[in-house]
Amino acid sequence: MPRSERLLDLIQILRRHRRPVSGRTLADEMGVSIRTLYRDIATLQGQGAPIEGEAGLGYVLKPGFMLPPLMFTDEEIEAIVLGSRWVAKQPDKRLSAAAADALAKIAAVLSDDLREDLDATTLLVGPRSENVEAIDLGVVRQAIREERKLGFLYCDAEGAASERLVWPFALSFFDKVRVMVAWCEMRQDFRHFRADRMSELTATDIRYPRRRQSMLKEWRTTLGAAGQSGAKDTSG
Repeated sequence: MPRSERLLDLIQILRRHRRPVSGRTLADEMGVSIRTLYRDIATLQGQGAPIEGEAGLGYVLKPGFMLPPLMFTDEEIEAIVLGSRWVAKQPDKRLSAAAADALAKIAAVLSDDLREDLDATTLLVGPRSENVEAIDLGVVRQAIREERKLGFLYCDAEGAASERLVWPFALSFFDKVRVMVAWCEMRQDFRHFRADRMSELTATDIRYPRRRQSMLKEWRTTLGAAGQSGAKDTSG
């Protein structure tokens, strides 16, 4: 769970308690360590949340506290709308719906004048690409989040098909194609897989042995090295 979401959840939990509640109880309900809970309490207090109490005595949120309304500049609003509209045009149906929902949630907490700016922006997104994947990109995104292996059948540019088992760690969205970046067990190297050439996608329960952030860093390093010594084809 992102830290910003966790802090909001902590505020909501404190709102449910009219009397001081112990840090241990809060930590257990949040599913975090007591040390993390104390850090989150201190962060919220530093941001102005009227949380009273201390370790060993419990915590309570003073009544009447409201989260401040979201404020954006004109360019920030344009960036939010343009980005959301672009994602909404992607063939990943769940991600598309999430973009529309996120924009609606943002609009709901904006002031009236900013909401009007949000509705009136004239930055448009072109028609969606005709390349439609046969796989569910939501499965790919979930495997990346959970650091789990994926199996699938891949057809290269020459039409040759092969079965792959990979460690996915990134998904790139281009105008006409989506590309998964992964460590391929067959090639024993980083490889790029066009989503429209993937089929028979199988999500596994097998966690791969490395963290995705470390693989992403190493992959970026290999891209830099390839750029200096001549581009290396790592597709498929």
